[in-house]
Amino acid sequence: MRISVIIPTLNEEKVLKKTLQRLKNGFNLEIIVVDGGSSDDTVSIAREFTKRIFISPPGRARQMNEGARHSQGDILFFLHADSQISPGGLAKIIPAMLGLRVVGGAFRLAFDSQNILLHLIAWITNLRAWITRIPYGDQGIFLFKDFFLKIGGFPDIPIMEDVELALRMKKEGKIALLKDKIITSSRRWEKEGVLFTTFRNRAIIMAYLLGVSPERLAAHFRNIRH
Repeated sequence: MRISVIIPTLNEEKVLKKTLQRLKNGFNLEIIVVDGGSSDDTVSIAREFTKRIFISPPGRARQMNEGARHSQGDILFFLHADSQISPGGLAKIIPAMLGLRVVGGAFRLAFDSQNILLHLIAWITNLRAWITRIPYGDQGIFLFKDFFLKIGGFPDIPIMEDVELALRMKKEGKIALLKDKIITSSRRWEKEGVLFTTFRNRAIIMAYLLGVSPERLAAHFRNIRH
């Protein structure tokens, strides 16, 4: 059984190499990078680690669906370009999928920062995910490819595609939340302000769950995507 790691990118030259180096450290994976039209050295960096590079119209959902379409693995693992999985985490995916009888899963969130507020946000995020069993994309969602295709993949929407996928997964069965961590970059949080980013993200999620369209949300919050 093989895992296909799918990474959507757009101008990620500053962080992508670290992510890919962690993946190539002693684990047999299919690494797929789907670029949305980078103008920097993102694609060149990706070529140092994988031949499975594809170009797609920008948009995280479109890029991840494109990666899934070309994947050859049994399990799909969607990873953000600025996130690294903790040592040993990859080895936990297959046992979790086979042994826990789940439709998919995700990891605990952590930040690459000593900021106490970010540690608190990660703790709250992990608690929320444990209670609701609805992980977000920055937690590294994984699931069987056949199941991913069955539920229609990521919806082609400009925002909240990860939440919608998790909601579809939850309707079909149990979602595992592993103790291993995904360590994600704090760069956008610190650039925009930790408190501002936190309240904005919560407002977006609440608005989406209350029925505001993803298109309207994306138009109002233009700077939240890479």
